Amino acid sequence: MLINNIVFSYGNKKVIKDINLSIKEGEIVSIIGPNGSGKSTLLKCINGILRPSSGSIYINSKEVSKMNPKELAKTVAYVPQATSEVFLQTIFETVLMGRKPHLKWGVGEKDLKVVEEILEYMELSDLAECYMDELSGGQKQRVYIARALAQEPKILLLDEPTSSLDIKHQLEVLQIIEKISRQRKTTVIMVIHDLNIAYRFSDKLVLIKDGQVHSYNSPDVVFTEENINFIYEVESLIIDTKLGKCVLPINPIKKYRKKNTNNYVI
Repeated sequence: MLINNIVFSYGNKKVIKDINLSIKEGEIVSIIGPNGSGKSTLLKCINGILRPSSGSIYINSKEVSKMNPKELAKTVAYVPQATSEVFLQTIFETVLMGRKPHLKWGVGEKDLKVVEEILEYMELSDLAECYMDELSGGQKQRVYIARALAQEPKILLLDEPTSSLDIKHQLEVLQIIEKISRQRKTTVIMVIHDLNIAYRFSDKLVLIKDGQVHSYNSPDVVFTEENINFIYEVESLIIDTKLGKCVLPINPIKKYRKKNTNNYVI
C-alpha cells in the first residue's frame, strides 16, 4: 500500500498534512501519537470513509478514491473504536454481516462456510449461538475482528483495538492480531495508545504529531527518548528489557524544543 502526499481538512483546519507511507503486505504497522494528532482520521482516509483533499492512496496499484464501495470492502476491513451499541444478533449472525460485500442474491453455502471457518480460527465456535450482550469486552472485540475477516480483506484497519480491555484481554486480542498477520499475510494497520504494546506487536511504527509524520521506522529506531519527549511533551526514560525497549513516562513538559532527530524509512 502506498500513501502519497495526502492532505485532509475539517473545514479550514488541516488534520492530515502531506503524509507519505509505504506499507508492505503482511506487516503490522501501529500509528501512535497524542490525542488529536490525526491518527483515526488517517485510518478513515485509507478506508475511504473520508476523502483526502489532495494526494492519493494506492492498494495493489489501484487508487482508493476510484474503487467502488463493494470492491473497497473486499480489500479493506475497518474495525472502529469500541462503542456501547446494543446488539440483538448472535455471534454467528454478527460475523455473517461481514459477508455483505460478497453477497449477490442472498446468503449462500460459501458464505456460511467462511463464517464457520473464521469462528473456528478466532476460537469463537463454542459461542456462535450466544448473543453479543452476553459477552465480555475481550470476546466482543474478537467478534468485531472476526466480522472484519469475513470480508476476506487484504488490509485490516483497527482503531484502538485494546481500549477498555484489561491486561489479559489486551494480550489475547493482540496475539490474535499477530496471528492474522503472520498466518493469513494480512496487512494490519492499527491506532494504539499503549506505547509498550505498540513496540512489542508492531513491525513498523508511525509516530504522528499535529497531522504530520515525525518518524516512520522499526520500533527500535522510533523508540528514543528524544522522539517520545518531543511528540508527547513528557520527560521519559527508555528501558531495555528481555522483550525489548520499554517507555517509562516521568513528568509532563510544558515547553519542548525540537531537535533534528527525525527518522524515516520507505
